[in-house]
Amino acid sequence: MNAETPKAPELNLPQAFLLLATNDVTGKPEVPVYALRTTVAGAILAELDLLGAIELQGRRVRATGTVPVTDFERELETIRGKSRPHSPKGWVGMLEGRAEVQRVYEGMASRGIVEHVGEKHLARFRPVRYPEKDHAPEAALLAKIQAALSEPAELEVPDTTVPIDASVAGAPHDATPGAKPAAKGPDARTIVLIALLQAAGLLGKLFPHADLTVADELVKDYWPTRAVEDELRLIRLAEQEAATL
Repeated sequence: MNAETPKAPELNLPQAFLLLATNDVTGKPEVPVYALRTTVAGAILAELDLLGAIELQGRRVRATGTVPVTDFERELETIRGKSRPHSPKGWVGMLEGRAEVQRVYEGMASRGIVEHVGEKHLARFRPVRYPEKDHAPEAALLAKIQAALSEPAELEVPDTTVPIDASVAGAPHDATPGAKPAAKGPDARTIVLIALLQAAGLLGKLFPHADLTVADELVKDYWPTRAVEDELRLIRLAEQEAATL
């Protein structure tokens, strides 16, 4: 990156997913609404997991003692405040919804990344859309994903036992003096984003020539994306059964 190229702003995982899942021109989702909402819920869990705020203990999600700076403090407090812990799929079901998606969109709109379009006109409401306003963040995401997919052997589920500082995402965890630098590869957020896109059925549309075999394994190996896949499978089955009645 040269001095004349502006650095794209760092996005959290729900923002990154929504940006890639939204048509740049129309501002409409490129996946069904149910897939959008479910995957955003999984992305929130993944974001909190990468920050070390939550973890999977057995089959239940529990809050840790870590209190990171995050855009999802309300969701974290909800998880922390539950008297009985829930499964990953249970939390995906509770966090998915229109309000969560719109809040993430509005966060990007406040940063000038997308534009809020759709207001009351002639006593009728037009659907709210979020077309792209600044292409730099999306271009940076696509470049990172393309680079990661070109080296599939480097794609492994991130170790979330060590919290990842959002301000230095992608930096090596091992800061021991004199330690050998880790080999450069895809950062944890990029790997998780790949898994989220694959779970939503969007990765192949964005990168039609990529080998998605490793991405399939990522979805199954990382608990938030596995929960998204399980929830989407049940929704699709319910829709198929409804169609036959």
